[in-house]
Amino acid sequence: MSKGNPSSNLPATLGRDAAGENLPARQNDATGYDGIGDMLVRERIISLAQLEDAAEEVQRTGESIGSALSRLGMVDESKLVDFLSRHYGVPSIDLEHLEINPDVIKLIPKEVCERHSLIPIDVQGSSIIVAMADPSNIYAMDDIKFLTGYSVEALVSTDVAIKAAIDRYNKRAEGAEYGAMYDDVMSGIDDVEFGDGDEINSKAIDVGDLEKQAELAPVVRLVNLILVDAIKRMASDIHIEQYEKEFRVRYRVDGVLYEIMKPPMKLRNAMVSRLKIMASLDIAERRLPQDGRIKLVLGKQKEVDFRVSVLPCLFGEKVVMRLLDKSNLKLDMTKLGFDPEPLRLFKEAVHSPWGMVLVTGPTGSGKTTTLYSGLWELNKTTENISTAEDPVEFNLAGINQCQMNDAVGLNFSAALRSFLRQDPDIIMVGEIRDFETAEIAIKAALTGHLVLSTLHTNDAPATVSRLLNMGIEPFLVTSSLNLILAQRLVRAICADCKAEDPDATDEILRSIQLTEEQLTTAQRRKGKGCEKCGDTGFKGRRAIYEVMPMYDELKEAVLQGYSAMELKREAIRLGMVSLRMAANKKLVEGTTTVSEVLRVTRND
Repeated sequence: MSKGNPSSNLPATLGRDAAGENLPARQNDATGYDGIGDMLVRERIISLAQLEDAAEEVQRTGESIGSALSRLGMVDESKLVDFLSRHYGVPSIDLEHLEINPDVIKLIPKEVCERHSLIPIDVQGSSIIVAMADPSNIYAMDDIKFLTGYSVEALVSTDVAIKAAIDRYNKRAEGAEYGAMYDDVMSGIDDVEFGDGDEINSKAIDVGDLEKQAELAPVVRLVNLILVDAIKRMASDIHIEQYEKEFRVRYRVDGVLYEIMKPPMKLRNAMVSRLKIMASLDIAERRLPQDGRIKLVLGKQKEVDFRVSVLPCLFGEKVVMRLLDKSNLKLDMTKLGFDPEPLRLFKEAVHSPWGMVLVTGPTGSGKTTTLYSGLWELNKTTENISTAEDPVEFNLAGINQCQMNDAVGLNFSAALRSFLRQDPDIIMVGEIRDFETAEIAIKAALTGHLVLSTLHTNDAPATVSRLLNMGIEPFLVTSSLNLILAQRLVRAICADCKAEDPDATDEILRSIQLTEEQLTTAQRRKGKGCEKCGDTGFKGRRAIYEVMPMYDELKEAVLQGYSAMELKREAIRLGMVSLRMAANKKLVEGTTTVSEVLRVTRND
């Protein structure tokens, strides 16, 4: 690397000399930028009201005041970096358009960079050039000098820009590492004989050969790579699919499937067999569906379970694995995304001494997480809680969880009957699928027990119609039901590439039932796509809820034979926030997009 002037090899447009009178640096507090907010107000870069709003955000998120101001759009990034340059008396740098040598990035561990909000830029002679959010941080300087042996030359940038650069280069490194690992695995494939991979009849395949192929090093490494990579990408499901002329692997991330790789066709039988062995399934059985479980231990603290489902299809077996990561399970009800009033109603219902609470929604909508959160809040030594689940997704200490097994006659209705002889206080039924289960659950709710369960319906009012269609009498429904909650998950806009959405016109927003008041305040945003979100424009998901307590007026409507649509209108009149209303609120806040609102909800 070059020697001499610390910024001699940096683009001339990126390093700017500090101009103006230097302001005295002040000691940082836990949030950083102590006193800088006041100075921004004095220089009229922001208003006092904006500073107060940003301070509230700092209290909520723990980020720095500068980061909050930038993220909330209260101050332009370039203005903030110019101000920091003058404040600290050091040159500023534009990290977004700077390419950093990967060898330089490796000199300071990622954990240190994140802790001190800095990133190394270059090495010149005996000095390392570092972009820092706080160039007055002597503790960071000492750490860098100890780790690298270089003296430190500081440039200044913002927290947001530094975090984006750290994420960008870390993702590149991970991508390069993944590509290298995949290439390394594939390099050994051609040296191994797997057969032609075209036979799908189990009688034509030697089971002993399958076992040998499944234990071959390239197959083991490729399967392990897929499992670990899915965890890193925070996928919820892995799909391994066989077609006539294609074999592919897809991950479901934030509710949407993405193709990840297409391994050679000759690997398909060996990979499926490997997964069957790991899940303790019968590799000789290729004509019937099978279900199993794989436990993967990552380090000393993290365990991830994979729920494995194998389904025979036209051109071979399809394997779908649901990732069950207990570390991602939010058991604190306040962190699920409820608004205050729906959360109060839900808590009130689950704390009732008896009755039934139903959670509805499609597969993957977060029903289990909501139920587990309710159970966790009720989990006390004074309560006897039993659950009937198919399957048991997470183990909850202090709760008696039963895994259903239809093969031996242990189904939901049989488990419920047994629970009622076990002196229960609270019962959770994984799903009400038939009249028998519904009847026993309702009788339990009417005889002094709290019953929590799920149903697959489109919204909360439709749940009543579903129970009636199962054969449950209307007076039993009204007597037993405390509350129905419908939920969905909408994808959240990536915070790193959020931009204005020109397609979100007034006409479009009116068509999805935004009010005139909401039109004036709506933040019409979308994600442009960046490295951090995999160019999708979305990162993470947010829950939306439709909470329908069974008010006396609704009970009377059920007894009078109202339809699901009529029930919905009455519930909205009584104050229920529908799924479309909840999704529109996320849209107005700038959390999600019009396309997501249309994808997961429909007009009321």
